[in-house]
Amino acid sequence: MAWATLKKQKQSKYHAEKTIIDGERFDSKREAERWQELRLMEKAGEISNLRRQVKYELIPAFKKPGERTERSVSYIADFVYTENKETIVEDSKGFKTDAYRIKRKLMIERYGIWIRETK
Repeated sequence: MAWATLKKQKQSKYHAEKTIIDGERFDSKREAERWQELRLMEKAGEISNLRRQVKYELIPAFKKPGERTERSVSYIADFVYTENKETIVEDSKGFKTDAYRIKRKLMIERYGIWIRETK
């Protein structure tokens, strides 16, 4: 496994370090480590259909006549996989922003999906 931590000129707001594993870029070391764990679980047959960065539209784009279009609002899950015939949406969180808290509630309301949060 090739690990690399990318050097940034500016410190990120939440002190996350971008990381690359086997050519794949992750927003944090925590997310990269969890990806490695999930890949091992998939190889062991504990989970299946493991995917990264799956996008869920929470609020579609819309336009009021004569005005500009409002962009859609989406949530991008860190990981999605199947465990015991159930689809799991997972997010590796170090810090829960207000935007994340709202999107988490919209995921429940719109899709009936409770996000599994890992540390």
